[in-house]
Amino acid sequence: MRLKDKVTVITGAGAGIGKSTALLFAEEGAKVVLTDVNEKIGVAALQQVLNKGGQAIFLHHDVTNEEKWKKVYETVISKFGQVDVLVNNAGIAIQASIEDCTYDQWRLIHDVNLDGVFLGTKYGILAMKANKKGSIINLSSIEGNIAEPHLAAYNSSKGGVRLLTKSAALHCAKSKYGIRVNSVHPGYLHTTMHDRFSEEQIREIEGRHPVGHLGEAIDVAYGILYLASDEAKFVTGSELVIDGGYTAQ
Repeated sequence: MRLKDKVTVITGAGAGIGKSTALLFAEEGAKVVLTDVNEKIGVAALQQVLNKGGQAIFLHHDVTNEEKWKKVYETVISKFGQVDVLVNNAGIAIQASIEDCTYDQWRLIHDVNLDGVFLGTKYGILAMKANKKGSIINLSSIEGNIAEPHLAAYNSSKGGVRLLTKSAALHCAKSKYGIRVNSVHPGYLHTTMHDRFSEEQIREIEGRHPVGHLGEAIDVAYGILYLASDEAKFVTGSELVIDGGYTAQ
């Protein structure tokens, strides 16, 4: 029960890392608020959490909308009284080089991956600082640490998350808010985001990993759990890389 009675908000909780994190948080005693722009999969994930005996609600949520963020926090505080943990997980990926990426694609990826994290973090701090405690975990990627030629906008957005996280962490620390802000950098995983890859692409990607296989969403969820828990009370402004050795090469 590492998160007993902590009120946690997880964006993009309908699938992948977000869903695995929601289930794990519930098992560890958290009160879980699942949000997703896709209501169908969000409600389905909520039901799985409830079936495991977790205390949880689902909120339809577009992370690019500032007013929706305010509404999410108002709803959570009204129902649970506070916010202890935020996991900014919602994200999208489009494969395109700097030449091939359209401006609309560029803006969409940054709207979701970076602007959504900015809004969640900004209003998360406002919601948490009155209680002098909190943990914000922002999902970046190994693509926020290294670059690939076909991921121009994605690289940019995830690199932005990495440094935004550090800036917010320093602000909270120097302001004595008691709020920790960290980023998580997953490598390639077996998630729905990679369903679009061919079998040949998957084999090629697996071959880049020293451990010889892709990760699973639960591998990342355990890292998020650590950062959300009081065990990480001395950890802020850090980047937790979970990538099977990909970036160690």
